Amino acid sequence: MAASRSLTAMATWSISVSSMTRNVVRSDQPESHLGAPIRQDDRSVTELTGGTSHMTTMTKAYAITAEAVAAETEANGGDIAAIDVSKVVQLDDLELRDLGPRDVKLKILAVSAEHNIDHAATADTINIAEARGGKIYPGNSAVGEVIEVGAEVTAFTAGDVVITHCNGDPDRFGFPLRIWAYDMPDSIGWYSKEAVVEDWQIIKAPLDSGLNLWEIAALPLRAPTAYHLWRRALGIYRVKVPYERQARLNVLSFGGGVGELFLMLAKAEGHNAFFCAGSKERRDALEKHGIVGIDQKQFNRFASSDDVKAFNKHVKGLTDGVGMHLVCDMLRGPVFEAGLAVQARLGVNVSAGWQLSQVVSYNSTVQSVKQVTIDHTHYETPEGCEAATELYGSVFKPTIHDEIYSFEDLPRCFQEMHENTQTGIPIIRVAD
Repeated sequence: MAASRSLTAMATWSISVSSMTRNVVRSDQPESHLGAPIRQDDRSVTELTGGTSHMTTMTKAYAITAEAVAAETEANGGDIAAIDVSKVVQLDDLELRDLGPRDVKLKILAVSAEHNIDHAATADTINIAEARGGKIYPGNSAVGEVIEVGAEVTAFTAGDVVITHCNGDPDRFGFPLRIWAYDMPDSIGWYSKEAVVEDWQIIKAPLDSGLNLWEIAALPLRAPTAYHLWRRALGIYRVKVPYERQARLNVLSFGGGVGELFLMLAKAEGHNAFFCAGSKERRDALEKHGIVGIDQKQFNRFASSDDVKAFNKHVKGLTDGVGMHLVCDMLRGPVFEAGLAVQARLGVNVSAGWQLSQVVSYNSTVQSVKQVTIDHTHYETPEGCEAATELYGSVFKPTIHDEIYSFEDLPRCFQEMHENTQTGIPIIRVAD
């Protein structure tokens, strides 16, 4: 197993953004891998094939196959909790497509682990690998260095450090019909050494944000999701209650990276923010930002109605009997009932996730009397993704897991995510 790196042992990889920009190998520097002799141990090789001018570029990338999902599911008797995700997410050889006129070729620097990989590896919602023809190449959140651009690309040049977004198929309003590297047909993800993307799929990384490389890598999927959830929640509430009737709101989110960022937005705008999670490390990290922590384990993760009642009593005590005006619930399952129980009158419950359950139920009469709005969203528009990067560092300051995983340890990273043992957003260093 390859050695992993801690946050305090980054070697030549930078802690500060200024260091990061010095240390990232740029394509216009002599030490760049472009133009260097191809070595047998290179993970990416380019060669002429068939005596034509067609160039075949091979790279290393992680894949999930329907066969691996079926084998691991059978080995564990269909028990999703017992599945070893590290046996499903496997390193593979990937042929990159030829560079088109609007394409950009990236050297991937770092990626974050995303929960949709757990869904893909366990097939707990849909067997996406099977639906996509038997194999997917996952990874829809990455930081990369531009190493080559197509003839019609004007916004990026070799050496730019960029982030990806995963809006795979915008509708006429810009919102995604499909997510890249998940349910978007023929989409290839970015858990790879190199990648080819269209220029509209990347955004220049905010290198002056004050965040380090790992923190920037944590945000391309999570920050746009939180940004849209916050605008939806607050906007819907203001349709019902204007600022002059109530300026400061009580805002609750349950555990997870998107939920943390949602609360950072709330706190930045002067609202009371509360974070309910089982991880003490993550609660402690948010308390440094003035966000009040609530231990979810204290209420047995809402396993019974008595646990939900106890949670409601606790929340009412924290909010002078009012409850939560805005609730962000990315988990569903038993958390959904708990979130509705503590909802204040005229409140808004928003979600873009289903980690614990796809299907929920509620008493429509009760929510109608309370005038509670239950709202669902998915992911941002490309323009919204770019706008969210303006808040990197000033608002979004993610909590990073204390181990930075090596590329070879990516499968273990996802197994530990499956086991829910990580203390922050997990990051994988891809570039050597």
